[in-house]
Parts: sequence; C-alpha cells; structure tokens
Amino acid sequence: MISVQQACHLVLEHTQPLIPKMVPLRKALNQVLAVDLYAPIDLPPFPQSSMDGYAFAFESLVDSKVLEVKYIIAAGDTATYRVKRGEAVRIFTGAPVPAGADTVVMQEKTVLQDGKISIQDPSLVLGSNRRLAGSEINANAVALSKGTHLGPAAIGFLASMGIEEVLTYPYPVISILVTGNELAHPGQPLQYGKVYDSNSYTLDAGFRQMGVDQISVRHLPDDMESLKIALHDSVNTSDVIVLTGGVSVGDFDFVTRASEEIGVKTIFHKIKQKPGKPMYFGAFDHENSKSPLVFGLPGNPASALTCLYLYVEPCIKKMANQQSSIKSITAPITADYKKPSGITHFLKAHFDGTMVTPLDAQESFRLKSFARANAIIHINEDAVEIFSGDPVDVYLLPSC
Repeated sequence: MISVQQACHLVLEHTQPLIPKMVPLRKALNQVLAVDLYAPIDLPPFPQSSMDGYAFAFESLVDSKVLEVKYIIAAGDTATYRVKRGEAVRIFTGAPVPAGADTVVMQEKTVLQDGKISIQDPSLVLGSNRRLAGSEINANAVALSKGTHLGPAAIGFLASMGIEEVLTYPYPVISILVTGNELAHPGQPLQYGKVYDSNSYTLDAGFRQMGVDQISVRHLPDDMESLKIALHDSVNTSDVIVLTGGVSVGDFDFVTRASEEIGVKTIFHKIKQKPGKPMYFGAFDHENSKSPLVFGLPGNPASALTCLYLYVEPCIKKMANQQSSIKSITAPITADYKKPSGITHFLKAHFDGTMVTPLDAQESFRLKSFARANAIIHINEDAVEIFSGDPVDVYLLPSC
C-alpha cells in the first residue's frame, strides 16, 4: 500500500493536458483557452449612443440650446446620416451616433415641442453619453489570453466580436464501467438479494459537475471476460476509464487482473486510507492517440465518491488544463476523534464558514450523510487522537 500523498502524486504524474480542439463557442463553457485570442473588430464597431435621447454637435450649444430634430435612429439602423450644426437626431441606446454629432443628451433632460428640443442639462459636456468606436477593445488587440477560463461573460464577450469557435483544452471523454451481479437499475422492481445501482449515478453526476459532458455508462456482470471486452472497447473511445466495484480481494473482484491482461500497467493498488483503501490506478505502457488512464474505485458508495473527489477530479481538471476546484483549508474541528496510526481517515463533514463538524454515519456504504456534506476532513495517517478545537485539514467540496 502507498500513502495518500504518493497516490495523489502518481495520479498527476501520469496525467497530461489533452490536445487542444476547436469547439463551437456555445460548447466552450468552463473550458480553457489554448491560445491568445485577438479582437477581429473594434468594439463597439462604431460610435454608439449609451442612452435614449438626442444626438447633436456640442458646438451647437454656443448658438442656442434649442435644436431642430431631423431624423430618428434606432438600434440596428444601417442607414447613414449627417447632423448639421443646430440640428439633432432622435437616437436610441446602442444606435450609431451619426457623422457630425459628438454628444447625446438624455431624453429626460429635454423638452420636445413643435419638432424641436430644448436642452435642460447643465452637466452636459462634449462627448456625454457617447461610446467611441473601439472604446472597449481595438481590432487586433488581445481580447483574451491563453489560459483564460471561459465563463458566461467571456463567452458573451467573444460573441460580441463575432467569434464563433475557439481553440480550447477539452474535457476528457469518460467511460464508466459498473460491475456487480447484485445491482438493479432504479425504476425496476427490487428482487431479494439485489440493491439498486447508485454508483453510476453518483459518478456520472460528479463528472458533469466537473464540466464533463461526454460520458458513457455500461453495466457488467461479475465476469472476467465481460470486463475485458468492455475495457478493450473503451480503450479507443475514452480518455479516462472508471470502474466501480471489483477492486478488493473477493473471489469475484476482477478489475486488476482484467486491466493488466489488456495491457494496463498497474501504477498502484490500495492506499493507506479509510474509506477507499482498495482503489486502483493504471495506465497503458504504449503511447498512442488513445491511451486512457484507468481508475478502479471501490464498490461502496462513500468510498467511490471520496476517491472521485480526491484523485479523479484533479486528474480530470489537469487534462482540461485547469486547477482542481476542490479547495483545501484549515479549520477547527468541533468534536474529538480517535483512530489508529498508519492510516489516513477522511470524514464526511459540514463546514459552517468557521468550524468543521464530522457528520454521523461515517461508514463507507452510507451516502445519506455524504448528501448533507459540504466538506471532507483529512486526518493524517500519523495522527492518533484529535481534540475538539484542534485545527484540521479540510477539503471544500464543489457546490451543487
């Protein structure tokens, strides 16, 4: 068995960012730019009104604060106009400010009578309420830098410049293989001796929470040949293969043997931790366009989810050229805790912003307490006794 620190190091050591791909802008949410992006146009592309009001030449006010209204210009109007001294045009937010005009007065600061406006805004200055072309960004300037995380605002910004696709680091394609003769599908009648499959739902949801959208799920019997076939099928279609169940030492636990027989090299099997001790991690010796990493997660639901957060999530994020979204802090614990030396314990917990409380029902088969958890307490392997008020390491789980 290896330590938690060794396991974390080995997973990341064998993980590399995926080759960047061009993706439609609508599909790029939460991905990371692989290159600098340059503005193809000025933004805004023309002088724009920032208010509903009237556009005119500021020098007109030297002669009179009463101006004749000549035209109406709405947002999206493609006609061209020219404003002369002493004239104004009715204009709306986002519409192009016509040639000859350099200032916009808000409609609330005017009085309209007989086709003329009287301007009643003592604070008005040259250029008021006008956005210059390129005032947000000039054409050919760097719009977003390589490594930028594409959130809603970034995607909207790129769309506003007419960009329709971007080169990003993609999220990996995931294959989930669920083993177990005891499993039934939710929605089916439950026979005696069977339990409903929860792991595939938990893992699928976990991956989607990370940003992954290409996920396949396959259910398999406890059979060596079936598992080998499924693994072989997944090799050419996946970046990461995640198996759940079949990694301990029971007579029907085939994951390690099946993986090795199709060419997977075992990097480690078993970690000095609870829950999640039987976890398996492997990689192919050969290098080709599809050499997926293989994770074997324990069958107990809390064990599988703990390992997903601690080992698989950082791997997925690194493949997408991102940092793990699971943040580590130190906080005082609200209860005493004892454990044997030589094994790391991970406790489902609730962090209230100041202190962290271990939840009841820490057994690895229980998901109910995990459903209430927003944190995991990390008790180091050399610790034996923790007292209430002691600082402990805490992993903050991604928000739902």
